[in-house]
Amino acid sequence: MSLIACTGASERPAEIEAVRSETTPSAAGSGITGDDIQAAASSGREWMSYGLGYDEKRHSPLRQVNSDTVSGLGLTWFADLDTSRGQEATPLHIDGTLYVTTAWSMVKAFDATTGALLWEYDPGVDRARGVMACCDVVNRGVAAWGDKLFMGALDGRLIALDRKTGEEVWSTVTVDQSKPYTITGAPRVVNGKVLIGNGGAEFGVRGYLGAYDAETGEEVWRFYTVPGEPGVADDPAYLQKAAETWSGEWWDLGGGGTVWDSMAYDPDLDLLYIGVGNGSPWNQIYRSPEGGDNLYLSSIVALRPDTGEYVWHFQTTPGETWDYTATQHIILADLTMTDGSVRKALMQAPKNGFFYTIDRETGEFISGDNYVAINWASGLDENGRPIEVEGARYTEEGETKLTMPGPLGGHNWHPMAYNPNRQLVFIPAMNTAFPYMHGEDWEAKPIGFNVGLDTAANMLPADKAARDEAEQMSSGMLLAWDPVAQKEVWRVDHRGPWNGGILSTAGDLVFQGNSSGVFAAYSAADGRKMWDFPAQTGIVAAPMSYELDGEQYVAVLAGWGGAFPISAGYVSTDGGVVPNVSRLLVFKLGGQATLPPAPELNDLPIDPPPSRATTDVIALGKRNFGQYCSVCHGDAAIGGTVIPDLRRSATLGNRETWLAIVRDGLLSSNGMVGFSEVMTKDEIDAVRQYVIARANEDRIVGDRAAAED
Repeated sequence: MSLIACTGASERPAEIEAVRSETTPSAAGSGITGDDIQAAASSGREWMSYGLGYDEKRHSPLRQVNSDTVSGLGLTWFADLDTSRGQEATPLHIDGTLYVTTAWSMVKAFDATTGALLWEYDPGVDRARGVMACCDVVNRGVAAWGDKLFMGALDGRLIALDRKTGEEVWSTVTVDQSKPYTITGAPRVVNGKVLIGNGGAEFGVRGYLGAYDAETGEEVWRFYTVPGEPGVADDPAYLQKAAETWSGEWWDLGGGGTVWDSMAYDPDLDLLYIGVGNGSPWNQIYRSPEGGDNLYLSSIVALRPDTGEYVWHFQTTPGETWDYTATQHIILADLTMTDGSVRKALMQAPKNGFFYTIDRETGEFISGDNYVAINWASGLDENGRPIEVEGARYTEEGETKLTMPGPLGGHNWHPMAYNPNRQLVFIPAMNTAFPYMHGEDWEAKPIGFNVGLDTAANMLPADKAARDEAEQMSSGMLLAWDPVAQKEVWRVDHRGPWNGGILSTAGDLVFQGNSSGVFAAYSAADGRKMWDFPAQTGIVAAPMSYELDGEQYVAVLAGWGGAFPISAGYVSTDGGVVPNVSRLLVFKLGGQATLPPAPELNDLPIDPPPSRATTDVIALGKRNFGQYCSVCHGDAAIGGTVIPDLRRSATLGNRETWLAIVRDGLLSSNGMVGFSEVMTKDEIDAVRQYVIARANEDRIVGDRAAAED
């Protein structure tokens, strides 16, 4: 672990410090509380929690930047980051300092006016842990309480830092580190308890949420989301009831249900709401062969934050089998219904394509409808249960089900926002499709995706017509959604999927970055673009806003990455080919800073050695590439700009170098571990032969396309 405290940063005038201490007394001191978090959300000057307030609306009450003035918004400072992986965090602003996490779970503190680096912290995550992260080595942010910051590290540690100095106060291991658990989500703190979940359902773990004492790091309670082994696990009543909805021996495969992202809290009801993830493996026929709802997978669950006591649940996808998580952003709001009544509502647009409005006191379904194209269900019944179409499940060997949405969902982790004045939810939505195929004779492995699918048979072929069709079935959009009428009000179409999270403001603006490298502001009334900025890289994180010395700032973390860019292969270029340029960008009215020239995309040519392997060897390599490599190196070996494209690798022509890297882990310090545990030397070389064959096919496709142009 390393800590750098940067002294000599710009001095702040005493009169400015006095004003700040008057406006944010708790923040300026050392005792941030829940009341301070709520007060900050009301004033907008500070951004003290991941979603601004406990209700996670992400709606700033600041209005200096508005429809009339936004044309004058300019970059005021930026900070280059020391990692070229995906950036997903929302910065916090507390007493004139911005706190942000970056890839590999690092933390940085900047002067919010000048951008001077005040301190930085590196938890020293073993880069070999990257093989256990389904969706890039990202981190979504810190939480603040008292005089501390809290962050979850990729290796499962929950770490407390001194907010002023960045020094480590305590560190608690929250997972069994012998298992493929990870942490990428931002913690929340309620009543002095730091709440953090984990990821790993693609690899074979049992999900849970943990609460830890903010002062000591000691675990206070743990809430498991799937039952343990009957007769062995000492499960409480809510899990014993859930076990009735499972069959087989799911505990041997982990079960899944990881709580890897969304949380919200209602102080008046004293209810904590968590989103629960997919099954492990995805394919239900392996983990629960006789079916069943498999509680509490793909559910929103309400708990008592002091004790972890179960209160109620609402399941969005019973018997989940498509990676349709309910870990997507949860928003709490009081909605005026069509009859004039006011409902205490909870809103979510999970992966399955339906938008849900439910009663946050009871979990009762209020209304819902699909917000993107779907073909696995025909609608929702009166209780909000999806009405599955016949044959939606992929249970037969060799049969492919082209399903919308695919595992990326109609909406992924990217935060939504809610404008209470217009009573609209803004969704970073996308249309995606995926060919699910039952994995014949599948069995779990100690490394690699354990999802129960034939991940190789469905990879996109080297065929222009197939690529064109795949492009047509994938798109991205910013949706303004009416959660009462359950209908789209307006939309902004993007070039491709995987666009950034959302900020709503009282200036009647909606801010979003996109996969094409543009950061923009839109009218909340009708979606008209009011302003944009070329960010030089794709943006997936959500913006935030704060006020300092009478000026409103808007900040966003830029840096292309995450699940789609590293795993979607050819389709990941739908929004255009952009590099990763990881930066913190900060804007204000009249800002005059400029970015350095954009880096050139100088990809190596696809120039592989001749393909001379037998069809059997190539088929073996393809199967193993799908199982172990595609999650990072792209569908059908078509890599993006975040992780190296293996088709262009000089190691293709050198068997021994390839084996040293892929078998022996020569580059494990960079996150590329060895796979000798699951593949023999010949099997690893077969992967090389598959990539060579694929590179030759793709070069021909590229040459033909160039000739046609």
